[in-house]
Amino acid sequence: MALSDAELTETGLDASRKGRVLLLACGALAHEVLAVIRANGWTHLDLQCLPAKLHLYPDQITEAVKATVTERRGDYDAIHVLYADCGTGGQLQAACDQLGVEMIAGPHCYSFFEGNAAFAAHPDEFTAFYLTDFLVRQFEAFVWKPMGFDRHPELIPMMFGNYTKLVYQAQTDDPALEAKAQDCAARLGLAYERRFTGYGDLAPFIAKAAR
Repeated sequence: MALSDAELTETGLDASRKGRVLLLACGALAHEVLAVIRANGWTHLDLQCLPAKLHLYPDQITEAVKATVTERRGDYDAIHVLYADCGTGGQLQAACDQLGVEMIAGPHCYSFFEGNAAFAAHPDEFTAFYLTDFLVRQFEAFVWKPMGFDRHPELIPMMFGNYTKLVYQAQTDDPALEAKAQDCAARLGLAYERRFTGYGDLAPFIAKAAR
């Protein structure tokens, strides 16, 4: 199934069939989740994604997840939530606990992509700005335009003046994406670092859900 980043950003992804287990994820994780499912041949897992653009409005994530779990739980034996806290201030975890569904651990996807333990071992990186494969591809839509840099580039030093480097957390080995990530760093005036993470804690979480 060919996935369009534009579609994932605006409308998300609906599960195409009923199955025993539903993975409810952010649209920014769709490619990675499907890659893990395909690699392991887990045909009993369905994926439904909420629009990736919800990350621009994190206060809306919890209610969107609650509504979807409530709507779909009768169709599945289990639902697993592939969102980290993602700026919800603990509200999403509280909602998942109340609904009785398991949620992947971590403050955000940058942490679980690298592995929560490994990410926590970088306490000095509070001045780092992170991009994943999806965010490199969608840099214009999620960073450049929402922050107004396309219209007011003078805002860049004001908003990124305290950052020191851009860390590209690569899920795949893609020279074209790496070149684009380097360009993103240059446009923001930041040093560049590529860190191959693969799928980090995402893959074992999905493996546990597949049992």
